[in-house]
Amino acid sequence: MTAPQIRTPGAHRRGGGQSEEDRATIRSAGGQRRGGGPWGGMGMPAEKSLDFGPSARRLLGRLAPERAVVAAVVALGVVSVVLSVLGPKILGHATDLIFAGVLARQLPPGITQAEAVAQARAQGRDTFADVLSGTTLVPGQGVDFPALGRVLLVVLGLYVASSVFGWLQGYLLNGAVQRTVRALRGDVEAKLNRLPLAYFDGRQRGEVLSRVTNDIDNVAQSLQQTMSQLLTSVLTVVGVLVMMIVVSPLLALIAVVAVPLTMLVTATIAKRSQKLFVTQWRTTGVLNGHIEETFTGHSLVKVFGRQPDVEQVFADRNDELFRASFGAQFISGIIMPATMFIGNLTYVLVAVVGGLRVASGALTLGDVQAFIQYSRQFTQPLSQVASMANVLQSGVASAERVFELLDEEEQVPDPEPAVSPRGTSGRVEFEDVSFRYRPEQPLIEDLSLVAAPGQTVAIVGPTGAGKTTLVNLVLRFYEIDGGRITLDGVDIRDMTRADLRSRIGMVLQDTWLFGGTIADNIGYGRPGATRDEIRAAATATYVDRFVHSLPDGYDTVIDEEGNNVSAGEKQLITIARAFLADPALLILDEATSSVDTRTEVLVQQAMAALRSDRTSFVIAHRLSTIRDADLILVMEDGQIVEQGTHEELLQLGGAYDRLYRAQFAGAEV
Repeated sequence: MTAPQIRTPGAHRRGGGQSEEDRATIRSAGGQRRGGGPWGGMGMPAEKSLDFGPSARRLLGRLAPERAVVAAVVALGVVSVVLSVLGPKILGHATDLIFAGVLARQLPPGITQAEAVAQARAQGRDTFADVLSGTTLVPGQGVDFPALGRVLLVVLGLYVASSVFGWLQGYLLNGAVQRTVRALRGDVEAKLNRLPLAYFDGRQRGEVLSRVTNDIDNVAQSLQQTMSQLLTSVLTVVGVLVMMIVVSPLLALIAVVAVPLTMLVTATIAKRSQKLFVTQWRTTGVLNGHIEETFTGHSLVKVFGRQPDVEQVFADRNDELFRASFGAQFISGIIMPATMFIGNLTYVLVAVVGGLRVASGALTLGDVQAFIQYSRQFTQPLSQVASMANVLQSGVASAERVFELLDEEEQVPDPEPAVSPRGTSGRVEFEDVSFRYRPEQPLIEDLSLVAAPGQTVAIVGPTGAGKTTLVNLVLRFYEIDGGRITLDGVDIRDMTRADLRSRIGMVLQDTWLFGGTIADNIGYGRPGATRDEIRAAATATYVDRFVHSLPDGYDTVIDEEGNNVSAGEKQLITIARAFLADPALLILDEATSSVDTRTEVLVQQAMAALRSDRTSFVIAHRLSTIRDADLILVMEDGQIVEQGTHEELLQLGGAYDRLYRAQFAGAEV
């Protein structure tokens, strides 16, 4: 068997790709997070002030695929509003009929209206004469109830038709909004799959989850509540304004004067509350991140007795969220009372001026009644828009957080056309590879390595030495800065990530199981595997030993945290998963760290069979697990300081010998 060869001119930084030290470095580089652990420093995402206009336009732009539906919604809204605003004018005619009937009963029958007006003026009742002259009536005749009934039926028909069109509008708009939010969720899910690992290393999972769940839900709720209301309100304001001008230009001018004042008050208050809404949703993400970390490490918190610290951090974050939420809701809640006050002032002015106009005969009582209704309809949409301001601001604040996620820099796209290796031997070559997490801090430079099929390359060294970085580069979790890495003669950058990773099996120190049966978790390694194949993989990796002691065997359901199986059993299941995948390249990152010594011997035998005829990279702290490796790389402070077989490295008496003696030599007295 040909020995692997390696050349390492330089490497200058400590840290492995997924070690805690590396994650801390990545977070520091991104400026996103400091510290770690359930009670570590709670990092906040970089906050930038919300630019309401562009964000709102971008959110509305998501409705572009629903153009036809939106057009239908607008058309239905126009029809509904037109029918609705015609109602007060026609009801004013009903009032005129009643008022004319009451006045006509006070006049002697047999005379004309002109004669009645003349008599009133002759008696010095000029105001009464002005009212009579502005009303159409027949002296001596009472209320025309048949005409009144026809008017009321027309009004009833208008309002029923308006409601039907409004219901259709809401139905169509609801569908458009929900489809838009569904597409937004799909885009976010696809974006998450295109983001590099560095993005997730630099952020709390809870904060990312908050954007994907809470913020998108808030966007959906805000769109649902505001879209229909805003559309109806705008159309109502336009329609009512037209009718007010038709009824009385003077009264319309009085009502319109209140609009700039209302807008000024709304904009002033909204400007102050918007910053608080941004803080509210940012703090929500931070609090969710703390909760997620705390409950993930719940046992650790209990063991170290850090409940008071965790509770204090939660209380501080919760208080910060309370202050931001209270301030945002309270300040934005002032908008509606303020606009209602302005509307009431307008109502008083309209009532006074309208009464004077009726007294002068310039307007009928029905016109004034209709105009008062219109003034209410005119100010009510403005108040509704103001009341929707807090919901709209909250939704746009959440939308910007989602857009920030969608705008994140993505990993390098797969090549087109992609190249796929013809064979599946698993030959891996590093050719002058250079890599650094931060541009100013070199990590690996000019690294060359050849590992032939069937050979095992072990990487050892103290914690944080950079061992995991090498395998992360093979998996393209991070992109190299120089040189190239080939698999079976093909540059891995010329392959699709799916093709590359389908040829690699990986077992991590941190086991990952999903909610499902044991058979499902093992079968995750190869979709479509039969139960016999799953059982064979479980038998080879000694999972079958403990499965039969469980009530439901392979159909035993594991919860998402895997709490109903031991840590060693979880690790055996992940090994069986990799065994079932039958990869060309195998990566083992402390794969036996959680199994007992006797099980470790059995697993080592299974691993020996699994590594047959395939390249293996083994990261290990237990040197007993890599004695038979074809090449052992010893890393210290980011440098590969030694290389060779187990016996060769012991004879050197260097770093490997010190590690070995620390683990196996007896204690010196």
